[in-house]
Amino acid sequence: PMALAAREAGIRTLYVPADNAAEATLAEGLTVYGVPDVGALVAHLKNETPLSPAPVWVPEPEETGLPDLQDVMGQEHVKRALEIAAAGGHNLLLIGSPGVGKSMLAKRLPSILPELSRPEALETSGIWSVAGLADPQHPLLTRRPFRSPHHTASAAALTGGGPLLRPGEISLAHNGVLFLDELPEFSRESLEVLRQPLEDGQITVSRAAGSATYPSHFQLVAAMNPCKCGYYGHPTRACTCSPSAVRQYRSRVSGPLLDRIDLCVEMDPIAFDELHTAAPSESSAELRKQVLAARAIQAKRYAAPGFKGVHCNAQLNAGQVRRICRMTPGAEQLLRSSYDALGLSARAHDRILRVARTVADLAGKTLLDEDSLLEALQYRAQEKLDG
Repeated sequence: PMALAAREAGIRTLYVPADNAAEATLAEGLTVYGVPDVGALVAHLKNETPLSPAPVWVPEPEETGLPDLQDVMGQEHVKRALEIAAAGGHNLLLIGSPGVGKSMLAKRLPSILPELSRPEALETSGIWSVAGLADPQHPLLTRRPFRSPHHTASAAALTGGGPLLRPGEISLAHNGVLFLDELPEFSRESLEVLRQPLEDGQITVSRAAGSATYPSHFQLVAAMNPCKCGYYGHPTRACTCSPSAVRQYRSRVSGPLLDRIDLCVEMDPIAFDELHTAAPSESSAELRKQVLAARAIQAKRYAAPGFKGVHCNAQLNAGQVRRICRMTPGAEQLLRSSYDALGLSARAHDRILRVARTVADLAGKTLLDEDSLLEALQYRAQEKLDG
């Protein structure tokens, strides 16, 4: 970040500690000298022992090494939800008993996400640098971050802070994925601080030392059990929770937060035959091709004037949703009846349209039809938790 600021200020020569030289060259357009100590800098400025400019750091090609969705047997409807989430940048909630594969699937979402663009990589790497997490040997992040804080993490750990106002998990997940396992086990305060960054794409950290605003465009992926014991609705194991205990457990996730989650999927245990089937499922590489095709459609669409800062369907504001999400007459009637029957909020209405737009993009459709709306409606979170 300092090198980028120096370049914008018209500075063309920069002296930095030797361990930071590779990172500083990422700003480009600067002559960067890595200085081992003050004596070396003085000798260079006196032309006694000149230092050599640091070469521009170029990342080496690396193997993906990411977990593959092909490793997961069954749960095809969840893989479909992951595909939609990746294609449109949508938030996702997985509900299921222990052992059904919630964490396993969530950790495979990065394998089907698009690669970081150069501006995204620089912005994300800058946040990690401010947090003191930059690797001197590999200063540029080339993969989308995947942050998974424990459910005991405080609100300050998520938002950031401290004497140096360091970014928290919300900002470290910028341009990547923030995975919250055991969602209801997080404190109410920790969950509520998610609302502003999910809506605005940034978080302001205010402490006695001052304030700082960090970008926080991330995909929220959350997982939770259906109840405290974990077996409510399980086909073979009995739930030990009372109905009021189930309601109390689910109510820990507030309605306003659920309104900001685009996709909600319930997961059932995998049957023995499904677990041992010989039929291979789609690999992450195959799903990623479909995701990239849908993202290409969105990139072309949002290159038009009036869509500054919009890169995927999940980032559309209310006015843009009206412009982009054109429907067939049948789809419009379906949405009208659903709006009244489900008691949808205006925010929920717009989120359904954003998801339907992504479903249509994956299918190569220009208008939202009834199939697109029906698939988007089935992912509503509030009805599943009220259930």
